[in-house]
Amino acid sequence: MILRWLVANFVQQQAKQHLYEMVADAARGAGPAAGRDSQVDEDGQPLPPPPAAEVVFVFASAVEANGLVDTLTEAVRTQCPGFVEHAGYLAGRRVAVLETGIGDRAARHATGAAIAMHQPQWIVSTGFAGALSSTLRRGHIVMADRIVQATGQSFDLGMRMDQASVDASPSLHVGTLLTVDRLIRTRREKERLAAEFEAIACDMETGAVAEVCQETKTRLISVRLVSDALDDELPREMERLLEQKTIASKLGAVAGAIAKRPSSVKDMWKLQEQALVATDRLARFLNSLMGQLQ
Repeated sequence: MILRWLVANFVQQQAKQHLYEMVADAARGAGPAAGRDSQVDEDGQPLPPPPAAEVVFVFASAVEANGLVDTLTEAVRTQCPGFVEHAGYLAGRRVAVLETGIGDRAARHATGAAIAMHQPQWIVSTGFAGALSSTLRRGHIVMADRIVQATGQSFDLGMRMDQASVDASPSLHVGTLLTVDRLIRTRREKERLAAEFEAIACDMETGAVAEVCQETKTRLISVRLVSDALDDELPREMERLLEQKTIASKLGAVAGAIAKRPSSVKDMWKLQEQALVATDRLARFLNSLMGQLQ
């Protein structure tokens, strides 16, 4: 259900992403380490670079990241080429929270740039995910011990948790996370993917993040909050919106969806409230995780 709310912001986000990519194209010759905006003091002299982040949290969108961003102290927002970074302190440690944009290409670019800038001890791929198992409910937490892509490539994260601790937390699940390149709409397709890949949930970014971490030998952990249960289906008009390739066609799809189902506007307001609850719940879990990331 929360994923549907994300779609309501898709046109605005894609317009921003288009501008970010234009900036990225202009700056690409300077390499990924040049992603941070330069800052100067009152005399026009370059300021020393801010301290590097020990932990980098990789989110696709602002709605997923907002809960954690709100808990940062001394937070500074930086518009980097292709993504947004919020740098600050969490549980006394220097961290960076990224909003990469939706999809593997955006996640790969932002993760690579953040590793080049910070050389972090940990990358945390996080945000929302769709359930592929009936045991997962909206609001549950998935910690992946294995990442698999639809192409078949897989990554073992090496995470081991005490089974008794997992059993004592019915809303916490450990298993395989599948990364796909499109939204999975129906229960039938979710069950097919679960059987084919032995996965309990799916997202659209973690596979790309895992690739970059493997290439750079950076430690990775994946934490996802379930936004869509097995029986939740994305409305067909929203699916058509995501199929559009240009801003004009997306705007047309939005207008058409509202014309066909005016009540969708009310639905989006309700979903926004649910998204706020979800991002706060995810932030609380990520805060509790910080003490374990040594």
